[in-house]
Amino acid sequence: MLSLVVIAKNEDDRLADCLGSVPFAAERLVLDSGSTDTTVNVAERAGARVIATDWPGHVAQKNRALTAATQPWVLSLDADERLSPEAVASLQRALRDPGDAVAFSFPRRNVWLGTALTGGRWYPDRKVRVVRAGRGRWQGDDPHAQLVADGPVRALSGDIIHVPYRDLSEHLSTIDRYSAIHACALHARGVRARRRDVVVRPAWHFVDGFVFKRGFVDGPAGFAVAWLGATHTLCKWWRLRELGA
Repeated sequence: MLSLVVIAKNEDDRLADCLGSVPFAAERLVLDSGSTDTTVNVAERAGARVIATDWPGHVAQKNRALTAATQPWVLSLDADERLSPEAVASLQRALRDPGDAVAFSFPRRNVWLGTALTGGRWYPDRKVRVVRAGRGRWQGDDPHAQLVADGPVRALSGDIIHVPYRDLSEHLSTIDRYSAIHACALHARGVRARRRDVVVRPAWHFVDGFVFKRGFVDGPAGFAVAWLGATHTLCKWWRLRELGA
């Protein structure tokens, strides 16, 4: 009844946990875009069907995965994500009696360098990740696409567990890479940065995340995540301003 689909490249240290987190999935499908580690072997040992592809971007690749799935329902996870046991149980119940829902969403709990975050901008971070085949598509700008359904979406309990960074250096390199991608996407849509965007937006990101969204409850990790989020915002709008110069 359910296909679990994952897009991956060089994720051999995280993929097994992702694929193993949904034991009732009738199909496991991994789209691999040129891994040079043992990702393909890990996927095959977990019982996944592997499709070797090029890399057309996050949105296009995720839509390829939706199209390649063979079951009536499709769950899309990233290699650094997994379903909690509570989420697995709630999804099983929902699939037995979906009603008029064509998609389901879960809160996503981010784990930052060993700390599961409960406050700030990173929780509950609810995501639509399960859709009836043919009733949804990934949309938006790379790399942060959204799965959009063409009918009712039901909110389920239980978390998607997300461990996005192996260490601080990976987080910093991601900020560098993604802020450039975001700036280019905004520029292509005709958005231009003003001087105050470079000053006000990063400051507001930190205050909103750490104070108003209670990132402070996560202690030093909450402070670090709010600060790094503000840094990402600064880099994005600074680069956008340079593109518009």
